[in-house]
Amino acid sequence: MLDRPHLFIDGQWLAPQSGEYFEVFDPSDASLLAKVAAAGRTDVDLAVGAARRAFDEGSWPRLSGHERAGVLRRIADGIRARQDELAVLEVRDNGKPLPEAQWDIADAAGCFDFYADLAARLDDDERPIALGDKRFRASVVRQPVGVAAAVIPWNYPLLMAAWKVAPALAAGCAMVLKPSELTPLSALELATIVNAAGLPPGVLNVLPGLGSEAGAALVEHPGIDKIAFTGSVPTGSRIMQAAAREVKNISLELGGKSPFIVFADSDIEAAVEWIMFGIFWNQGQVCSATSRVLVERSLYPALLQRLSDEAQKIRIGNGLEAGVLLGPLVSAGQHVKVSTAITQGIADGARLICGGKRPAEQDQGWFMQPTVFADVPLNCALWREEIFGPVVCVNPFDTEAEALQLANDSEFGLAAAVMSRDLQRCERVAQALQAGIVWINCSQPTFSELPWGGVKRSGIGRELGEWGLNNYLETKQITRYESSEAWGWYLQ
Repeated sequence: MLDRPHLFIDGQWLAPQSGEYFEVFDPSDASLLAKVAAAGRTDVDLAVGAARRAFDEGSWPRLSGHERAGVLRRIADGIRARQDELAVLEVRDNGKPLPEAQWDIADAAGCFDFYADLAARLDDDERPIALGDKRFRASVVRQPVGVAAAVIPWNYPLLMAAWKVAPALAAGCAMVLKPSELTPLSALELATIVNAAGLPPGVLNVLPGLGSEAGAALVEHPGIDKIAFTGSVPTGSRIMQAAAREVKNISLELGGKSPFIVFADSDIEAAVEWIMFGIFWNQGQVCSATSRVLVERSLYPALLQRLSDEAQKIRIGNGLEAGVLLGPLVSAGQHVKVSTAITQGIADGARLICGGKRPAEQDQGWFMQPTVFADVPLNCALWREEIFGPVVCVNPFDTEAEALQLANDSEFGLAAAVMSRDLQRCERVAQALQAGIVWINCSQPTFSELPWGGVKRSGIGRELGEWGLNNYLETKQITRYESSEAWGWYLQ
């Protein structure tokens, strides 16, 4: 068992003021993996105070972008130096297969490198503007927003931390990071890495703890200027309410129920591959998972059969075992949620094609077979609500207009995908899909350079790219009167 008895506050490892700890379990066998310090309200006060001092009095926001970039690059190097160790830790903490975890750790390092480049460009960001008869000269500058709170989910523990920490540091902010209580271990390792990289004390503080305690105290804290959250719609709504009281800057990346439209001229092998990648990657525990598949009717029977055949071939097991491509769900609670959704879907009249059960050979841990449903009633929870598991719903359509109507008939609008050999049709459909992210002839590729976020109830704002950096910057205009003549409005 691992012990993580301390919180990272003001560059130091401190025991929680309450003396409280919580347990973290290995989802592959339900064994106790670690005991972790549980931050409470007093610890949140300490961490926010440290971040406040680091921002208001410290050097970090006053360094040049090039100087901050150097620290971010050392953080990236520190992650890469421990890539194998961190990947194994993610597997044991989250359950995902090792190749996925290795991909995630490499992405996290790349994210810090990307924002290092953007930090360096901030040095040249002032934009002079000549106005009117040149009596005035104005410039537009961008400055860090202040102290940010980041609350991240359990499905991509280190990567989701990087998506928020890297742009915040690049902008010159100080931050308090609250990882999920289900998967806090890699965030604590990130604290060690940033410390070794020379980040000044207090600029990044890491507080594992329960959402109802540490998370609530953090987002409500008056010393926080900015809240960045990734998670469920209900929690995001509560954060909006808390932020509204003090009109705090927020960005929210919430749920999804993303559609994947497959036209009849698609290559069936490519379609099945991308459908599987879109729903079985990370056990379907992905906010953007393309869990609603719409297939043109003439292709529908053949695609269902091929998808069922291939889904049943996926090797399920402990993510550290060679060849495993589907690990366990993250927790007992998540297993219950997914199992309940499957049972209710059958009761609602959806046709179960394959899966839907715990694998017979996996009697420990929180495993679920890859599950395919067809002919799913459009008003049932299985079709309309986020399941966050390896469960895909497949329905037929007859026309492009019908496909778009079905795809857009959702309270969510995070992502969508379309597949066809007719690229003009793909582009037309992509423009009409109500989503912040649209993939053509693929599903799920994500790049640090491109914006990530959704419309409708899928959230507010965008992460990644320059849009992610803008989350942590305020824009200021500075206007100077330059004319040698008096203004002469009141005094002649």
